[in-house]
Amino acid sequence: MIGAIIGDIAGSRFERASHKSKEFELFNRKCRPTDDSVMSLAVAKAILESEENTEALSEKAIACMQEFGRLYPNAGYGGTFRKWIQADDPKPYNSYGNGSAMRVSPCGFAAGSLDEAKELSALVTKVSHDHPEGMKGAEAIAVAVYMAKSGESKDVIRKYVEENYYKLEFTIDGIRKSYKFDVSCQGSVPVALEAFFESTDFEDAVRTAVSVGGDSDTIAAMAGSVAEAYYGVPEGIVYDAIEFLDARQMEILYLFEREYSSKVVDEDGQPTLNLFEVLDAAVDKIIPAGTTIEVDDEYPDGSVHGYADKDAMVPDFSSFDKQDKGKGTVEMLAKAGEDASRLAKKAGKGLFATVKFTKERIDAAVEKAEANKEYCYEIMPYDREDTEDIMQAAEQLKDAKCSTYIGIYKGDMRGYVFLKEADLESVQKYLEVSDGLILKLRKTDKRTADKIKQLMK
Repeated sequence: MIGAIIGDIAGSRFERASHKSKEFELFNRKCRPTDDSVMSLAVAKAILESEENTEALSEKAIACMQEFGRLYPNAGYGGTFRKWIQADDPKPYNSYGNGSAMRVSPCGFAAGSLDEAKELSALVTKVSHDHPEGMKGAEAIAVAVYMAKSGESKDVIRKYVEENYYKLEFTIDGIRKSYKFDVSCQGSVPVALEAFFESTDFEDAVRTAVSVGGDSDTIAAMAGSVAEAYYGVPEGIVYDAIEFLDARQMEILYLFEREYSSKVVDEDGQPTLNLFEVLDAAVDKIIPAGTTIEVDDEYPDGSVHGYADKDAMVPDFSSFDKQDKGKGTVEMLAKAGEDASRLAKKAGKGLFATVKFTKERIDAAVEKAEANKEYCYEIMPYDREDTEDIMQAAEQLKDAKCSTYIGIYKGDMRGYVFLKEADLESVQKYLEVSDGLILKLRKTDKRTADKIKQLMK
């Protein structure tokens, strides 16, 4: 399911503002989870709560989609679905919109057979998008996800899609220039599937889907969900994506992946951990009161070193709860916006020009500050087992007055360095010239950076 979330977040800033190229920063501060992510998580929650009782799934889907829809009212729903979310007795409304297909990927991951993928898809779709095209679009994505996770080849999946759902008689390059915003299943699901079929890896599938334009976040969410099942998701992209999720969203993702986990791959596309293991490493843990702690060492000052069985620990998602962060700043900016709007009406274009100039100055200052901000990068040799390269690079970086750390993580030696983003390219070249090291510096997520800082103290 995280493939749909990643596609949604990456495409969110391009919806209705088509970016007709695969060249773009995958995530930036303008990105956010939209209705595609919110409703995918709602469907996942419904599946978890229904367990194996498929008869209850439709009812659970309604309850969970309404719950999440009301919790995230500004996620970007269509007008009719917005009313459906708020209805006391919601009924299907004969929709063939792609909302049915954008949210259905959990059904493909949870299904134990092709027939079950179709059944689960129908149960969560008919409650709102009961038009034949709405049902078909959702089933096509659920089936493609199921077949991909089951190890079927692209040729086999394409053949099944073309025989049962859509004729894919086009290429992405062939339609990119003329493709326009289309929220129907029949106008977007085939495009998302073709983006997957033409892709070379997970990230390429998302970039290809976004590059078509139109309803970018939804097309990328659909393509991303199938690509996740087929390729697996790069570990670095997982860490980057979950930074956009709040505690509630992260908890549902965590619990769903615990039951139906996908594979995670390294930079070469080789499987490493499964997705749940990556999420589990990113989530803080709490030792419940009353848990037995085994002491394995005592020190002269009276302190002890001990540990609790990791199975006794419970996940804590509070570090993901961003909802109240910056609340004062948001309120201040909102008030400033109101004041500026009132003044602009009085002062006319002159003030607008001044405000625009000021904004440009602020943007330039923000960009400069960002370039001078220090980030934590992992020292990544092409062969992770080549610890000599890690140690050598760390020594070279230390000689260059960089702050470095080497430690053991999950049985592997890992090296980290703190650098300003503006210095990254020159440091990378310095390593190559000084010792000819064949490695990369990969930016870590904030949580890893904070942990490394603590270890360095």
